[in-house]
Amino acid sequence: MKLRVAWIGKTKEPAIEELSNEYLKRLSRYADTQGMALKDESRLLKLCGRDARPVRHTLVLLDGCGKQLSSEELAVFLQNYSESNPLLFAVGPANGFTEEARREAKVLLSLGKMTLAHEIARVVLLEQLYRAFTILKGHPYHLGH
Repeated sequence: MKLRVAWIGKTKEPAIEELSNEYLKRLSRYADTQGMALKDESRLLKLCGRDARPVRHTLVLLDGCGKQLSSEELAVFLQNYSESNPLLFAVGPANGFTEEARREAKVLLSLGKMTLAHEIARVVLLEQLYRAFTILKGHPYHLGH
């Protein structure tokens, strides 16, 4: 499985960068994984467009109005994903995504009802993706053993 995680804007906090890199490294044990900092939403949409080069991505947006999944449900989502396009999870800028981006998304996913800073949301998403893969592989990480 190819998995991409994108975020809009530069990382301001070194601790966020460090945690992001750590979870990207962990995820790479389970999937072909890449993190991407993008300048703006238009760059994100180009990755998903029909003329995307070299590959079109299937977009999953983090959005406050999205579906809330448990860690186990996220694992099932990843397990059931069968399209040939890489999954592209995206964390938006501080003011969120536009309607155009929401329409392009295959899935809108919410991390919960609380508002999170977008850089914190990125780390939470990466950790949950890692957790989902450990659930699928029966690794004890999920249960804390």
